[in-house]
Amino acid sequence: MKRILVAEDNDSNFTLMTYILKKNYEYVRAVNGLEAVERVEQGDIDLVLMDLKMPVMDGLEATKQIKAKHPELPIVALTANAFDSDRAQALEAGCDDFLSKPVNRDHCMSVIERLTSK
Repeated sequence: MKRILVAEDNDSNFTLMTYILKKNYEYVRAVNGLEAVERVEQGDIDLVLMDLKMPVMDGLEATKQIKAKHPELPIVALTANAFDSDRAQALEAGCDDFLSKPVNRDHCMSVIERLTSK
């Protein structure tokens, strides 16, 4: 079963993501960007769902650091900020796709399936 790292500091957002993922994927959590970078280094992650606004290290910086060492690892930005500029920043940082909160389950699953089946 594929393992998803959910980098999300907000408990209710994390709970929503576990509801979406639980039937088809294993998941682990990071509560900030630094923890996400460290967790990826431990291996066994097939995709990262990256909140962009987190304490300690934001999702953009965490994405840059992860992509520098693991360019093949898919990262999907998760943000409540759905402006084109936010999408552009996420993609420029190295994100492979972008999901706006609140996340639509079907769209989220199709993005994950597309990126993990490469």
